[in-house]
Amino acid sequence: MKVAFFELEKWEQGYISKNLEGHKLSFFNGKLTKNSLKKIRDAEALAVFIYSKVDATVLSALPKLRLVATMSTGYDHIDVMECKKRGIAVCNVPAYGENTVAEHTFALILCLSRKIHRSYERTRMADFSAMGLRGFDLKGKTIGVVGSGHIGKHVIRIAKGFEMDVIVYEKFPDEKLAAEMGFRYVPLDELYAKSHIITFHVPLLDETKHMFNSQSLKKIRKGCIVINTSRGGIIDTNALLQGLSKGIIGGAGLDVLEGEYFIREEKQVISPQFRKSVDLHMVLQNHVLLRHPNVLITPHNAFNSQEALERILSTTMGNISMFEKGRAANTL
Repeated sequence: MKVAFFELEKWEQGYISKNLEGHKLSFFNGKLTKNSLKKIRDAEALAVFIYSKVDATVLSALPKLRLVATMSTGYDHIDVMECKKRGIAVCNVPAYGENTVAEHTFALILCLSRKIHRSYERTRMADFSAMGLRGFDLKGKTIGVVGSGHIGKHVIRIAKGFEMDVIVYEKFPDEKLAAEMGFRYVPLDELYAKSHIITFHVPLLDETKHMFNSQSLKKIRKGCIVINTSRGGIIDTNALLQGLSKGIIGGAGLDVLEGEYFIREEKQVISPQFRKSVDLHMVLQNHVLLRHPNVLITPHNAFNSQEALERILSTTMGNISMFEKGRAANTL
């Protein structure tokens, strides 16, 4: 097929050229525009990221188009209904960073449990004193995992490797999975009360927004560590600050902040388009949490490993190959 790719870095173009054989490929650094449409009029497949809008106007300009493959999990930049009307298949990348985000979750946990961030800052100043840097073991501690989806399952596996006691809150419990992996489901209030570490792995929905709030502070174990690598809105920032200031919360590891409402897709964070339109540094710079000694913040970077990015590309290439073989995968 004639396949046109948009919004790719140079290394990504090379990766696809090397691994997607048997097709006529064309690459564009930027997003899909009216000018670029003229250059791909014969395209049979279109591979885009979230900044390329694929609507009726675009579809009308590509009469031979049979497939739209988005290199993202989200697909609200594509008029899926219009594609279906025209007999054009649409597929996405449903998952790519399960172990990646889980590993970052434990990077945050270990930094806080062993005060690595404080140790690093101290030794940078040529101060090798260990005073005030005493941490705690993970072995034997209780970790409460909120959400046992793709990422939550990897967090559970890692936690079991540290010989932690794992309890899980899940809207749709799977007792067979619990028995296989050696954890138990508990109500959210019980998870809050028993956990030394609470980590969130749920999507941001109306029902999950601020699921950790001022009322949660009355239920949690004093001194617990709170970790969030999901979406900032899961945690009420005011409640988090209140808990930290009163010593109810012993520390927080955050890869996401409540002000990140504009982030729709993880890979968006490293795209040139995002860096032009959003000053994430300013959001972080003005955040009170940045200055708290017991808080560790990373810039929405949990997904960002070379392997995870390659999985996005590999899944997209697989979607294209499977479609041509008549066995469409990850269709919407």
